[in-house]
Amino acid sequence: MAAHRRHDISDKVWANIEKLLPGSKGCVGRPSADNRLFINAVFRILRTGAPWRDLPPDPGDWKNTHRRFRRWRDRGVWEKILEALIVEPDFEWLIIDASHCKVHPHAAGAAGG
Repeated sequence: MAAHRRHDISDKVWANIEKLLPGSKGCVGRPSADNRLFINAVFRILRTGAPWRDLPPDPGDWKNTHRRFRRWRDRGVWEKILEALIVEPDFEWLIIDASHCKVHPHAAGAAGG
């Protein structure tokens, strides 16, 4: 695995979700050796707002990473991860971005008329 990066999940978080992921040991199908690398890539996109095309080459081709992200979305994997992590939240991942908070001009004290 590549060196720990700012957007990578911690070992504690990984231990909480590892068994829930497709391709884990004990699941039907071929084991996936790169689930953690994949999740780190997805979190990098979510935290930076970068386009999928700007992913570094570590997790593989960006198209395959995006396809896998959509498959997990359609199978409800991301909801399972959220449910597992919400029990013991890691506030390091709390993101509030004021650029996404829109207020109607009347509520923001704009001059009327």
